[in-house]
Amino acid sequence: MNPALSVIIFTTASGAGYGLLALTGLLVWNGMMPMDRSLGVVVFGLGLGLVTMGLLSSTYHLGHPERAWRAFSQWRSSWLSREGVAAVVTYVPACVLAWFWIFDGEMGDVGAWYGLALSILSLLTVFCTAMIYRSLTTVPEWDNPLTVSCYLTFGIMTGALLLNAVLFLFGGSASMITVFASVFCAAGLLVKLSYWYLIDRQKPRSSIETATGLSGLGSVRPFESPHSADNYLMKEMGFTVARKHSVKLRRISLVFGFLSPLVLSLLGLWNPAGIGAIAAVFAVFTAAGGILVERWLFFAEAKHVVTLYYGERKH
Repeated sequence: MNPALSVIIFTTASGAGYGLLALTGLLVWNGMMPMDRSLGVVVFGLGLGLVTMGLLSSTYHLGHPERAWRAFSQWRSSWLSREGVAAVVTYVPACVLAWFWIFDGEMGDVGAWYGLALSILSLLTVFCTAMIYRSLTTVPEWDNPLTVSCYLTFGIMTGALLLNAVLFLFGGSASMITVFASVFCAAGLLVKLSYWYLIDRQKPRSSIETATGLSGLGSVRPFESPHSADNYLMKEMGFTVARKHSVKLRRISLVFGFLSPLVLSLLGLWNPAGIGAIAAVFAVFTAAGGILVERWLFFAEAKHVVTLYYGERKH
């Protein structure tokens, strides 16, 4: 599939933003978040800023961005529509919670429940985003349970790294969030390795024989190409990445997206009073770079079954 920059930015930025909001809401619900007004401004500024930037970026991939509002009406059958509805609804508890935190300086029982609602809705939005791709049975690389696991794990991981860095910069030390970030870096590494293991070894579901309905007649090959020039389907659905480049980019993704932030987070646990804050900030930037590469590969390595009609042998 064509790895469009707008969709890569959308899934990376919004995933981190929703992960940050989900963890913030959970900590507020448990009464474990310090109610510093400046901290609230930074946390909600980052969370809502990343979410909004990601959502706006996603509209640039549409042929008619001005018609994006129509997607909200299809929530009964479309995961894209459900994602849009969930994303908009999430702004409600986020804005209410930000108001309590920044202007009132305290939460109370009502604020705590809004925190829980924010956490649930943030994760639900990421789940809907993942299901947009998981539900596409015509793309075998995405049609597996690990697609949803990747989106949720990476969102929580990047959100935890962001929150950990912010708490360190506000004079905090190693905390439960530091441990949480470390755990989810390791979990993200395992999930992504499992995902690649699965798609590299899955058996082809379709071939040119099954696609044409001629599987009972032996080997089938097209007499000529369906089109004499590149078209939309080939540009969007038939994007290919060389195996040697794929292997190299996978390694870059693993090192920068998971291993480096894991080591840096553990460094913050080991030496919180010294370089913990510096390590936490570097962990955010390395993870962002690695996840951007991972997102690019997520699209570049996926192939739509329509490419069978253009010379691909199996999917």
